[in-house]
Amino acid sequence: MRTGVITQKIGMTRLFLADGTHVPVTVLKLDGCAVTGIRTSERDGYSAVQLGSGFAKPKNTNKAERGQFSKAEIEPRRKVAEFRVDAGNLLEVGDQLLADHFVTGQKVDVTGVTIGRGFTGAMKRWNFAGLEASHGVSISHRSLGGTGGRQDPGKTFKNKKMHGHYGDENVTTQNLEVAKIDIERGLIMVRGAVPGSKGGWVMVRDAVKRPHMDVPMPGSVKKRAGTAPAALVVEAPATEAPQAEG
Repeated sequence: MRTGVITQKIGMTRLFLADGTHVPVTVLKLDGCAVTGIRTSERDGYSAVQLGSGFAKPKNTNKAERGQFSKAEIEPRRKVAEFRVDAGNLLEVGDQLLADHFVTGQKVDVTGVTIGRGFTGAMKRWNFAGLEASHGVSISHRSLGGTGGRQDPGKTFKNKKMHGHYGDENVTTQNLEVAKIDIERGLIMVRGAVPGSKGGWVMVRDAVKRPHMDVPMPGSVKKRAGTAPAALVVEAPATEAPQAEG
C-alpha cells in the first residue's frame, strides 16, 4: 500500500478520442503536494505519510503549524492530511509528488466533501415519493408520512430518514478511471463523478478493490533541491596511492 495525493478540484472538461467520441472528465490539480512529515511504527505505532498541498501565508497558520513546517524546512501548506502506507513505501520529508504518480487507465478512489444544500425536506434529501396528489391529502403532498412506532417502542429511532441538513459530508467514490495526466501542469483527469465543489480538496488513492500493478513504487516524486535519489548516489571506486620509484 502506497500513499495517495491531495488534489484540488478545478472543474470539468472533455477529452476527444481518436474515433471522435468525447469523454467527460473531472480535472484535479496537484498544487505543491509535498511530504511534510512521516509516521513510523517504532515511534508512532503505525506507518503513514503526512502530505501538505496548497501554499499558505505564514500569518494564516497557527503557531503549531508554523513550527511543524519550519522543522520540515518547507513552505506552509493550506491542506494537510495523512495517508497510511506500508513501511517499505515511506517517503522522505520534502519530496514533492508528481501527476504521474498515477497512470492512465488506472482505477482510483476519490474522497471529498459533498456540496452543502442546507436544510431540506425528506423528498429532496432521501428521494421519497411523497403522498398522493389526490382528494383527501390536504396541503401535505411533500410530507414524509409517519415517523414513529406504536406504544411499543413509543419513540422515533435515531438515524430515521427525515428532513434535515443535506450534503456537506465526507464521501468516497470508488473505482474511477484515470483518463489522462499532465505532468507539466500537475493535472490528473478522472472519468466519473468526483464529490465536492470547485476549489474543494479531494484525496486520490489507489483503488482498493481494483489494484493496478504498473505504478511507480513507492511513488513518483521530485526530490528537494540539493538532494539526490538514493538510486542515483554512486560511490567512487577506491584508487591506490602511487608508489615512489627507487
